[in-house]
Amino acid sequence: MTARGIAVIGGGSWGSALAVHLGRLGRSPRLWVRDPELAGLIRSRGENPWYLPGVRLPPGFLATADMAEALENAELVIVAVPSHVFDAVMEAAARAGLKGTAILSATKGLEPERARRMSELVAQRCPDSPCAVLSGPTFAREVALARPTAAVVACSDPEISRQLQRQLSAREFRLYTNRDVVGVEIGGALKNVMAIATGISDGLGLGENARAALITRGLAEGTRLGVALGASPATFAGLAGIGDLVLTCTGSLSRNRALGLALAGGKTLDQARGATRMVAEGVRTSLSAMALARRTGVALPICQEVGAVLFEGKTPSHALASLLQREFRAEEEPLSATTAAGRR
Repeated sequence: MTARGIAVIGGGSWGSALAVHLGRLGRSPRLWVRDPELAGLIRSRGENPWYLPGVRLPPGFLATADMAEALENAELVIVAVPSHVFDAVMEAAARAGLKGTAILSATKGLEPERARRMSELVAQRCPDSPCAVLSGPTFAREVALARPTAAVVACSDPEISRQLQRQLSAREFRLYTNRDVVGVEIGGALKNVMAIATGISDGLGLGENARAALITRGLAEGTRLGVALGASPATFAGLAGIGDLVLTCTGSLSRNRALGLALAGGKTLDQARGATRMVAEGVRTSLSAMALARRTGVALPICQEVGAVLFEGKTPSHALASLLQREFRAEEEPLSATTAAGRR
């Protein structure tokens, strides 16, 4: 991989922020945007008015709705699209000639149909391409504004992780490496569900004790599920675990927390979603997480209650009551898939 030929797939806030970051590094990234209208607006205005207004895009930057044009001569492809369209986008990229090119997934979520992680989808659609994942506490606007940020790049091949670390790091964007792809992806996905839960709690005025309890028990849920899928528990004590969880559950820019606040305020899911162009990944992830929970035998009570509020008509107050009425238990928990099954 060299400093040239980087394509960013996804014209939302995160993809645009990564393009801005690459521009500061002296790169001239190509940004694939699904909507031709938005691609035209970006080219004419020099910013993304729908998802990242007020932030200038780098000189030499190209926005296009043509996948083949975006991928031309790319030696690294960064994918930052919502998880529910990730598979279709990777299929389109493969048809457009993506083969053997290194892929960095910057998407935090799970595929809705079969609850697959993004790296699993890359392996299926682009089996010849080495794949890594980018995660951690990274609000797009703050990255675009060069606010100090730390994140993690994970790959089973440590040399690829180190190459990406060297290629993409900056003083204000510090990257750490990790070999635990499963843990990094599960942590990045489940934190969105927990942010909806904390938004509901904050919206109901339950206080800071309740928020801290939800974050802590949410971390336990993510760790249990991740370990059952083969992750290292240590990953959840890092940037892709507790770091991203705290940011998303408490930050003012969190779209998932904002959705929880709206639900607690009496809005329906459709009303809350319709108030923004942004995708709240935790909505679909709650269903995927429960599918993985059934598959592994790991209980996820917070995810379960969030899903009941989102899709089963359960009121936020009744969901809270269900959590508060759970049986008492010890905080210490077994972390293996076999001993944890059914006990939490």
